[in-house]
Amino acid sequence: MELYKYQGAGNDFLIADNRFGKITIHDGKIISSEGKVYLISDLCDRRYGIGADGLMLLENAQDADFKMVYFNSDGSGGMMCGNGGRCIVAFAADLGLESFDFFAADGFHTAEVLASSGKCKTVRLKMKDVAECRYYPILGDVEVASEGYFLDTGTRHYVRFVDNISDRDVVAEGRAIRYGAREFLPVGVNVNFVEPVDGVVKVRTYEKGVEDETFACGTGIVASCVASYVRGVAPSSVNGDRVKYDVRAVRDSLSVDFLPDPSSLVKDVWLTGPATYVAKVLI
Repeated sequence: MELYKYQGAGNDFLIADNRFGKITIHDGKIISSEGKVYLISDLCDRRYGIGADGLMLLENAQDADFKMVYFNSDGSGGMMCGNGGRCIVAFAADLGLESFDFFAADGFHTAEVLASSGKCKTVRLKMKDVAECRYYPILGDVEVASEGYFLDTGTRHYVRFVDNISDRDVVAEGRAIRYGAREFLPVGVNVNFVEPVDGVVKVRTYEKGVEDETFACGTGIVASCVASYVRGVAPSSVNGDRVKYDVRAVRDSLSVDFLPDPSSLVKDVWLTGPATYVAKVLI
């Protein structure tokens, strides 16, 4: 079985071309056409496996160019992944596809490759509209400071605005909210820490399903930018009615732009950033 490793702003994934249906996934296991069985959690393990934040299949779809099937590194699935979406578009382009309409767990998406240089592509991905941003002055059963905003951007996120983001214990504070906040149980929530600095939104994320800080989180970056808009943080730029936020993840830069929508919240949301081929792996 062939797997391809890609990373989007340090958020890394194993991807397989399953357009011919030779791979099946059941109960956290990936099964090849030869009957070989691998645990997704084992493949994604960074010390005993290949190492990745998640695993995806690119499959055929009716009324679209392909379907994105996503799993976290612990084998859980059923959600959208923004950086994964950009990486699977880069993978599709490397397979020779020229258009990038696809279905994911949260519905229909489209994307475009803006630039390509060596192994890296700049991918612009349309995300779901966001109709609600719920403010919580405090969360129940959480011992750490917990004021923030809840949004669903294809995955559930809780956004906290903080000072000195580089000094935050993202794992400890994120885990306390992810597991402790009764408002989000039993599913839990991803937790984003945000600090706007000089026109740039700095973001760090604790991701459920990975149960650790990841270098970037696409749906979390979108959630952080929409929450910034709701909070009154000035956009990095404005073009007509469209607002744009420049974002700094742990090591890489991305951007989010959208149209404010008076009838709901924001629409026509786009996430732009790097998606880079790393390696081909035979297992």
